[in-house]
Amino acid sequence: MPFQFAAPLFHAVNGTLLNMLTVLIGGLAGTTVGDRLPERFTRILFIGLGLFTAVTGLENILADKTGNALVVLFGLLIGGLIGEGIQIERRLDQFGAWAQKRLRAQKEDGTESTIGAGLVTASLLFCIGPLTILGSIANGLTGDTRDLVIKSTLDGFAALALSATLGWGVLLSIGTILVVQGGLSLGAGAIAPLLNANPSILPQLVATGGFLLIGVGLRLLRIADLKPGNFLPALVVTPLLVVLVAALPFGMTP
Repeated sequence: MPFQFAAPLFHAVNGTLLNMLTVLIGGLAGTTVGDRLPERFTRILFIGLGLFTAVTGLENILADKTGNALVVLFGLLIGGLIGEGIQIERRLDQFGAWAQKRLRAQKEDGTESTIGAGLVTASLLFCIGPLTILGSIANGLTGDTRDLVIKSTLDGFAALALSATLGWGVLLSIGTILVVQGGLSLGAGAIAPLLNANPSILPQLVATGGFLLIGVGLRLLRIADLKPGNFLPALVVTPLLVVLVAALPFGMTP
């Protein structure tokens, strides 16, 4: 169905506001009970969340039926190089450390802070899935909150699991949700013509996000730290490549 209009301001972001509220509630609950939960319980929460995240990412990749995997590949490679060049994850870690210092939440035992890890992991988990992209655009265009209500419920439980181990740094991701989801919703009307002209943008953007989600899942499972945050520019590069490929004079279709 073609995208044609944008919803009124409040109805365009009410799904995002709900999502921020559920993450706040889940995060506060997790930080409250975190010290009281045995490590084996928090570990099992991470395993469950990691498995779900990785499988969701795989589903996102397989859902792309456009037949042009090279666009996603080059989007990941170029985006990864950009992210590595500007050191996105390191800067997010530095921001987390700065926030910890400003709020005087330094650990007394001298162990490494998890504030930055909480911010990075939660921000990636909450902001790069298909429900984020499709739900935010639908919310902005029509006021439909169905996808974001589902996402808000899942994110609330995920925030509880993450904050129980990583602490209140997870709560900082509320700002990321506001910027990313709110920005997508408010900008939906402006990008509607682009989406209508290039229908492959959404499936290939979701597929690109799927690879990032697999990286987040592997991190949560403690299998590998792939620094998925450094691949965030791929979410911008991939749509640009879709438009570029569609404009090539070789009869190619993205």
